[in-house]
Amino acid sequence: MGRLGVKTDYEELRNAQILENKARLASLGLQKTVAELRSIRSKPQSEKRKYNKVDYFSTPLRRSSRLKGNSSELNSCGTAPLAKRKLGLFDEGDDEDDIEKRPANAPLLRVKYGLMLRLTPEALARRCTSKDRGTLYDPYLGICCHFCRQKKLCGEADCKRCGDSDMDQPCLGKTDCSICHSSQGVLCRGCLKVRYGEEMEDVRANKEWICPHCTEEKGINPYWICNSSLCLKKRKMAPTGIAIFKAREMGYKSVAHLLMDQLQEAVKG
Repeated sequence: MGRLGVKTDYEELRNAQILENKARLASLGLQKTVAELRSIRSKPQSEKRKYNKVDYFSTPLRRSSRLKGNSSELNSCGTAPLAKRKLGLFDEGDDEDDIEKRPANAPLLRVKYGLMLRLTPEALARRCTSKDRGTLYDPYLGICCHFCRQKKLCGEADCKRCGDSDMDQPCLGKTDCSICHSSQGVLCRGCLKVRYGEEMEDVRANKEWICPHCTEEKGINPYWICNSSLCLKKRKMAPTGIAIFKAREMGYKSVAHLLMDQLQEAVKG
């Protein structure tokens, strides 16, 4: 009986507190506010805005000042922007038959409108800081290496093409195959040494130098292949990545020498 009496007193106290809270809410007007909020929530949502397709063909396109030909603007290497150059294989009036075939490390690049291309003093100071693959990237004047595929100006101090922007001179920091004269035979100093074990000075002195592609096609050196990722994928071989450390640990001169022995062992096995 005592427990029932305690329960009854608790319920009476609870009911009294509920009535007191309701009276307090009524005096503050909160019950009306809650009811309004509930009614707003129960209303159907408004329809979504319809998407209006914009006709961009009737709207004039925005053009940056660089594309409009701002002659005062220079790129990161200090040369003129593309809009002020008309880059082509031949000048107007020239005949393709009248132009002799040029080496791959001296592609024909003629700048029209009489614009002289010169590197800024800051760019010239940074150009020769790295001889292996070059420091300055230039998408117009740079010659792409077949392996690293970097269009950088070479770091050779006496290169007139990269230093003086003389388009009639070959790049001393890029190779040229005496047979194909193609982009496949263009290698920078760093890739030439690391991937194929040759020195740029020896290649420049040898006017009959043959690139790895032509060496393979002519059968001059069995199992000797070009180990660029592009060529390895064409042969359905996995690219080697940075394999020079493994090659040197195993006593090989370059990655090409390592692959040559691996291919030879695979054929024999």
